[in-house]
Amino acid sequence: MNHPMPHSTMSAKPPETRAAEQGGDRHSAPRSTSYQASASAGLFETISRAERWETTTHESILGQDPVLEIKDFKLWYGSAQAIHDVSFSVPRGKVTALIGPSGCGKSTLLRSVNRMNDLVDSVRIEGEMLLSGDPIYGSGVDVIELRKRIGMVFQKPNPFPMSLFENVVYSLRIDGERDKTLLQETCERSLMGAGLWDEVKDRLNDSALQLSGGQQQRLCIARAIAAEPEVLLLDEPCSALDPIATGKIEDLIDDLKGSYTVLIVTHNMQQASRISDNTAFMYLGRLVEYGPTEGIFLAPRLQETEDYVTGRFG
Repeated sequence: MNHPMPHSTMSAKPPETRAAEQGGDRHSAPRSTSYQASASAGLFETISRAERWETTTHESILGQDPVLEIKDFKLWYGSAQAIHDVSFSVPRGKVTALIGPSGCGKSTLLRSVNRMNDLVDSVRIEGEMLLSGDPIYGSGVDVIELRKRIGMVFQKPNPFPMSLFENVVYSLRIDGERDKTLLQETCERSLMGAGLWDEVKDRLNDSALQLSGGQQQRLCIARAIAAEPEVLLLDEPCSALDPIATGKIEDLIDDLKGSYTVLIVTHNMQQASRISDNTAFMYLGRLVEYGPTEGIFLAPRLQETEDYVTGRFG
């Protein structure tokens, strides 16, 4: 695969080095001990270079209308730094995937957008996040109102122990809304938007805990979009679901695109390639490469990105 020169402080590895590390045909016999040693050495070299990384951003992604802007964002848990100088913009109405190996900071970054890490006493941050130009971490920000503008769905479905109807209209209830017609319209619209209406329209007074796992996750999405958020955060929303339920969630994300901006964390490379418009690759708490999904998977600028998306590490 031939790539343009990377826009970073790193240089691409020469072809002979890459060929030696790949150990010949990827479809040949199992990798030798010498190959494994070479791969381990390459990974160690990658880790040692990490502190010098600068994010490589593909030119084609620049100029898109941003709804969420992250600028020089850093985060520490106590003395341990988990996020290092992350800067990128999430374009309005599109699906952006955050990918990278476990522990690279994807979910920490996602939770920071919704200020979920405020609940952790040892967390300290620097940098800036803007939602449609408004500071997310401003001193006068009402976090409850912020979370209406930035909905979040977690890895494990977390429906409230109440009826399906009350789950969906929860955000309106806490605002003091009592108009039954408005509540019913919001419930139906949100469940239809989440692709769940036809399955539950005759069971709205039943407990949400009676739903299957996939239905519960779509209910949580319906609850999030009932508040009409500007951004919808999805943290591994399909990791606990079977393939059929996963397919429904992926179809739903595709349907939501345009009406909502979606930022999703996923370990599933195939899922990221199927559902996202743009992809950001994170490693060791740093944003390594950011660009259109097709570019990240088919023509990455950096060797480290190629190694990850082709399964050489992760």
